[in-house]
Amino acid sequence: MDEAVAAPVAAPPVLGRIGFLAAWPALALYAVLRASGLIAFWLTADNLHRDFWQQLTRWDGGWYLAVISRGYDAAFALRPDGTPLPSNLAFFPLYPGLIWTFDHVLPGDATVAAITIAWAAGLAAAWGLFAIGTHLHNRRTGVLLAGVWAVIPHGIVESMGYTETLFTALCAWSLFAVLRRHWLIAGLLCSLAGLTRPTGAALVAAVGLAALVAVIRRQDSWRPWLGGVIAPLGFLAYVGWVGDRLGTLNGYFSVQKDTWNMYYDNGYYTLSTARTVLLGKSDLAIVMCTVVLVAAIALFFALSGDARAWPLAVFSLVIIAMVIFGHGYYHAKGRLLVPAFPLLLPIAIALAAARIRTVIAVLVTLAVVSASYGAYVLLFWTHSP
Repeated sequence: MDEAVAAPVAAPPVLGRIGFLAAWPALALYAVLRASGLIAFWLTADNLHRDFWQQLTRWDGGWYLAVISRGYDAAFALRPDGTPLPSNLAFFPLYPGLIWTFDHVLPGDATVAAITIAWAAGLAAAWGLFAIGTHLHNRRTGVLLAGVWAVIPHGIVESMGYTETLFTALCAWSLFAVLRRHWLIAGLLCSLAGLTRPTGAALVAAVGLAALVAVIRRQDSWRPWLGGVIAPLGFLAYVGWVGDRLGTLNGYFSVQKDTWNMYYDNGYYTLSTARTVLLGKSDLAIVMCTVVLVAAIALFFALSGDARAWPLAVFSLVIIAMVIFGHGYYHAKGRLLVPAFPLLLPIAIALAAARIRTVIAVLVTLAVVSASYGAYVLLFWTHSP
């Protein structure tokens, strides 16, 4: 047997490269850029006499808070015509569970806990992005990856009572563990991500495939076996629980389709809606989501050229596929791509090689676009971001 293939490769010391002392510029850059967007939003909301905090917990945030106050539905509620109303069983339990826990510790109500968790998770995600960028390239790339993620068009969602930051943090650190071949950590974090959002299936695919490759190559003994087994447990547990609660194996998917009109249609809905943009008959939110979708596809091809980052590419590809093939809520498709942070890696690499004034110009431009669009989708757009 070839020992170079069979024997595990010793990982070099990494804590010093990704510890707080090394990561603080990434956390600071992320915090400053996110704060700039929040300040712009606060000023706009104040000028319109809209409550700042209430806007940050609208839409999905309100659904998570409702889970805290009244628990999960036991059955579908029906309209007078017999059609089912939207069910909160579509919302995975980790985030509301954390809100419930921290609400008993933090001052204020559950809204404070929801926002605190989202903001803290945003910093944890930025740290994870820094770790990945540093591992694959260099420290400057890691810092800029965190910074660019802060000012994506739908960046305002990273400051709302939504699951995007929590999910991204779990995905980033799970994928970093995959890159470092720490299979048990990767599997555990993947399982937690599977309790956070349905797109946890994308992370399961990436971690599971990476573990399978390691098994085939006979690397790392039993660890990839166990990591791969652990990875889908969170996702499967919640889907199974919903099925048991509703008395049908496909209960969760029935919730998505029958109460939220969300299902997979091979991309017909997405392509037909995107066509309206070409005809010039779309609102700004539809146009922006179309731009984000096109950019995501282009950035995926740029990312896939890096062989070392292939687990990140798998994760991103599955998210893109889920977003494009999913029926409904076109205006939210840009937000659904927020956790697909590896797509920003080619941008971070390019900026890391650029002059500082170019970096500043790009980040400032992105921050202005992100802040302006964030104010628009929360204060002027009449649907969820």
